[in-house]
Amino acid sequence: MLLAEIFLIPGTSVAAIVGVGASIWGVYYAFSRLGSSAGFIALFVVLLVIGFACIYLVKSKAMDKIALKADIDSTITTGEELNIAVGDEGIAISRLNPIGKVQIKDTIMEGKSVSDFIDDGTAVVVVQVSPNQLIVRKL
Repeated sequence: MLLAEIFLIPGTSVAAIVGVGASIWGVYYAFSRLGSSAGFIALFVVLLVIGFACIYLVKSKAMDKIALKADIDSTITTGEELNIAVGDEGIAISRLNPIGKVQIKDTIMEGKSVSDFIDDGTAVVVVQVSPNQLIVRKL
């Protein structure tokens, strides 16, 4: 159940709780009813089986059927590529609180206010061009 949770079922669910609980109960049962040497053997076997099963599933072809193999070849258009420079003026499309949308040269990008919140419709000027956002202040 624990391996099914790790490799097949996303998130924390009943399978993980049942798998961990069954493993702990089995080791506890071995310690309490069969003695300490049987308990240590049970503990060792549980850890060994879970470890080998994880290694086997990762290295085997079984994971290839469910693994993501798509390559992402798209890129983000940055402010430099759009010829936006420091000093360019525009308008806040949404409220910059401190991050929102700004329109500079007919291009809408994410903008970040230097200090204050900027309401939508306010004129702004570019202070710094970052790869994924523009740093702006009120004009």
